[in-house]
Amino acid sequence: MAKVKKAYFCKECGNEAPKWFGQCPACGAWGSCSEEVVSRSSGESSLRHDGGAKPRRVADIEEADQQRIQLCSAEVNRVLGGGLVKGSMVLLGGEPGIGKSTLSLQLALSTMNVKTLYVSGEESASQIKMRAARLGATNEECYIYPETLLENILGQIEAMQPDLVVIDSVQTIYSETIESSAGSVSQIRECAARLLKVAKEKNISVLIIGHITKDGAIAGPKILEHIVDVVLSFEGDNNNVYRILRGIKNRFGATFEIGVFEMKDEGLGEVENPSEILLSHFDEPLSGVGVGAAVDGIRPYLIEVQALVSNAAYGTPQRSATGYDYRRLNMLLAVLEKRVGMKMFQKDVFLNFAGGFKVQDTGLDLAVVGAVISSYFDRAIGEGVCMAGEIGLSGEVRPAPRTEQRIAEAARLGFKRVIVSGYLAGRGVKIPKGVEVVYINTVSELPKAMF
Repeated sequence: MAKVKKAYFCKECGNEAPKWFGQCPACGAWGSCSEEVVSRSSGESSLRHDGGAKPRRVADIEEADQQRIQLCSAEVNRVLGGGLVKGSMVLLGGEPGIGKSTLSLQLALSTMNVKTLYVSGEESASQIKMRAARLGATNEECYIYPETLLENILGQIEAMQPDLVVIDSVQTIYSETIESSAGSVSQIRECAARLLKVAKEKNISVLIIGHITKDGAIAGPKILEHIVDVVLSFEGDNNNVYRILRGIKNRFGATFEIGVFEMKDEGLGEVENPSEILLSHFDEPLSGVGVGAAVDGIRPYLIEVQALVSNAAYGTPQRSATGYDYRRLNMLLAVLEKRVGMKMFQKDVFLNFAGGFKVQDTGLDLAVVGAVISSYFDRAIGEGVCMAGEIGLSGEVRPAPRTEQRIAEAARLGFKRVIVSGYLAGRGVKIPKGVEVVYINTVSELPKAMF
């Protein structure tokens, strides 16, 4: 007979405790305690196991190439590291309404010669048909299965033997062996573990969609992100048409690779050249506008940095940054005040990135400072000037990672002058024909190089 045990879980981090708590001892969240009933079979466990795998030496294990499924989207294949590995488990998270279901259904309908089981716990079959008609893609090997009971889903997987299984979403799936509601910590942990076991045993790729909390973290226990092979984050603003698919974790490829999409009436379209959408074209140069060469993963792109510097009206200056680290902006402004002599304590500073992108690349420090200097003196930066470099607290300009790729991307888009760190001078950096590379060692040399 099954033994019933009560446990208390934190809704935010999944921490388990034997008794009720007001504040989670692990993450410090208040009011996040949830009581759940967990069923566990009784009986003594045996330490002797006759079956199972045998331990082998590393030298005796044969190295085999991972077979990958080439999906219909080149952007998704890039983020995954060259395609979807067979037998892998991928977790896709993002804000509500960002396009997770649209992207997953688009992959299922447009990837030919791949038998796909699309399990929906949020929409009926007729509702999915409406979405599929809008996308305009058809795949004879795509099967729609509205179901939330895990045992039924596993039975269909056993009967169909698909190549790809899409679960939308893991928070709506529940198992009969766990006596708690769908979306609870124990249900998510159990469902994910059993789906992972099926994926590895049957060599079936599984794509699960996960909701996120108000803080931006994937809802459920942290173990969900640990057991999957790949974690993808779908980012973007609901008021903006562009979406970014970012790799957070990837056991079969590089992390922090990005794919850029554009939301259209007929679904998500790929953006092969992000630099074109991140650069504005003006009839004449404007002050406070600089162009920086950024790199995300191994992908270089140019982005427009916009800065506005004005007199502080109420004594205490305002600092606002959209898509950029607010603390790093304050650090760069302090460097300008200390090393260049600019009176930033009397100025309001507002920073923005074109396209609504969120950028964490320190190689854009030079472009941010250049845009601030341009707005401070109300002078436009020279036409065709691009910047790439990191700024230290002493005002030195350090080389940005993958500077050669940044210079090559700037040359491809017609920029004739690239400002980089003087540390790279004489180190064999390949410079494209027709491009002038200006080397500076300190931030005080930047105004002369820009203007």
